Amino acid sequence: MGNLVWETSVSDELYDELILDHYESPYHRGELESPSCTHTERNPLCGDRVQLQLQIDSEQRIQQAFFDGEGCAISQAAASILCEHIEGKTLEEVEEFSAAAMLDLLRVQLTAVRQRCGLLGFKVLKTLVYSHDGAPGGSA
Repeated sequence: MGNLVWETSVSDELYDELILDHYESPYHRGELESPSCTHTERNPLCGDRVQLQLQIDSEQRIQQAFFDGEGCAISQAAASILCEHIEGKTLEEVEEFSAAAMLDLLRVQLTAVRQRCGLLGFKVLKTLVYSHDGAPGGSA
């Protein structure tokens, strides 16, 4: 009979510290009083929902980012982490932000199915950036 060893890995500990902290005490969860843009997406596989609201200044810099939604700890914590990360960045910088970089922000290995949860807010962000009037790659 083979040896089965259950270990707590570093990523499990980080999951507890980072994901659960953002899930239990999210950064900028709620609504902006007058957002420049708002978008909502759902993950049809699990029903998670994330809405992002951005306040973008005349220099195309994200002044504030808020989220709201419902779903698993990963989708909601990832949206919180994302909001914290993008504030102060220009839309051009956000255009260059990749899915791999988003997953790196989470600091935990996710299965393919859980990656959809972790990337839901990212998907919303990319839709907002590319559809925002005045965005470098968006509509005029």
